[in-house]
Amino acid sequence: MMKNLNIKLIALFIASAAIISCDQDFDNAIEDGGVYTSGEADFSKYVTVGNSLTAGYADGALYLNGQLNSYPNIIAGQMQFAGGGEFNQPLVNDNTGGLLAGGIQIAPNRLVLASDGMGAPAGPAVYTGAAPTTDITNKVPGPINNFGIPGARVFHLAAPNYGSLSGVLTGTANPYYARFSSSESSTVIADAAAANGTFFTLWIGNNDILGYATSGGAGVDNNELSNVDPSTQGNNSITNNNVFAGVYQQLVAGLTANGAKGSLVNIPDVTSIPYFTTVPPNPIPLDGPTATFVNSNYAQYNGGLQAAVTNGLLTAAEASQRTINFTAGQNFVVIVDNDLTDISGSPIPLPSWRQTTANDLIVFPAAAVIGTLADPSNPGSIIGVAVPLTNQQVLTTAEQVRVTNAQQSYNATIEALAAANGLAFVDARAALAQVATTGVPFNGGVLTSTYATGGGFSLDGVHPSARGYAFTANTIIDAINATYGSTLPTVDIGAYSTIQLSDSVQ
Repeated sequence: MMKNLNIKLIALFIASAAIISCDQDFDNAIEDGGVYTSGEADFSKYVTVGNSLTAGYADGALYLNGQLNSYPNIIAGQMQFAGGGEFNQPLVNDNTGGLLAGGIQIAPNRLVLASDGMGAPAGPAVYTGAAPTTDITNKVPGPINNFGIPGARVFHLAAPNYGSLSGVLTGTANPYYARFSSSESSTVIADAAAANGTFFTLWIGNNDILGYATSGGAGVDNNELSNVDPSTQGNNSITNNNVFAGVYQQLVAGLTANGAKGSLVNIPDVTSIPYFTTVPPNPIPLDGPTATFVNSNYAQYNGGLQAAVTNGLLTAAEASQRTINFTAGQNFVVIVDNDLTDISGSPIPLPSWRQTTANDLIVFPAAAVIGTLADPSNPGSIIGVAVPLTNQQVLTTAEQVRVTNAQQSYNATIEALAAANGLAFVDARAALAQVATTGVPFNGGVLTSTYATGGGFSLDGVHPSARGYAFTANTIIDAINATYGSTLPTVDIGAYSTIQLSDSVQ
């Protein structure tokens, strides 16, 4: 018989969460009486620019504890040992997450790890313990040091009106920036430059590929289209490499115009985050008789593939790639792949289906539907077996190539501009790859990217936990010290919390 295909992956991976850490005091690993220096840098006014990672976004929302444990806030605290000054963030009001606009909620609450009622973790759920109280119409007064804007792509930082309150209602502006923009028409980079920092960090470009990746490649690659118009590069598209390079150079020029030193951070691989690595590509368990039964239902489809080869519609190689075959044990899921040859309108109108391979990445939300019924009244409509996963639920190998090509171009731009301007270069790509592969030992454990229990990431599977942000801060501090001869101390990442159980859900 067929095993239970509603695999409940999230609960499965965290059911043994005895290794989920307990809250600890956020004490820094600073030796009493230590002497720390700024070297060739001046840390008296630290300004940071970026997206949600810079803001301290976690668990699918921007909330107070996340901001207090943002990597810039951690770095600013360490800079105070070497002449660093005050560091002001546009803090939200509470730990609920979510945003209001004139009293109407416009962004969801954060995620929490709900229990099964008996003290064991059941999976992520939306926090309902309190209503959000942060209203974007209540402007945050300056001065501001943290210009991290959740959702921002590189060209957004130089776009006028991106912080317009009226634009938020029409979808042309960003609500997080609208809370503290200097005017309706201001740009993020102009406001950041006006803060006149003596030292800065810049980490931008993640969203320029991440929207495409998290949507399973549902958008377009603006490099393939040769599209260099930022106004037409949507949230689910890949930003054109030339657009990225041109705008990024403007950002660096603005932040260094007053002679400030700083550090530029590159873009990690999508395979370093649990959003793409938690769900295995072969999550379908079948016994032998059931596999045989399923295969009988695909006999006509597979036969049609061979007929398409005979008629010159497909190559033998692509027909083999599209052939569906289940066996006893763990099986790869059936998916829609829009990069396959479209023969749906041919004399042999077959859909663009195939099974995943070990190199395909199933996105995290698909865990909730794999093995369930597409039609509750039809017991044979099992998603992933009889009903394919949609294009949006899988980042295929072809789509990964588009992401990687853009990322490599972005990172080459970032590294070249760091060298040309004498700035520290932070290889976040290598650092997070280490977290995802071997893990990073610390005093008390090993930091990994395993969902919920690895300690490195929050419940949204994309953004770090407080401990992950502490690791990020250390990575940046190491690069700053190496470049400028400073001796900023790092922090004990084990002193920062990870995911905790909460029953404050409906």
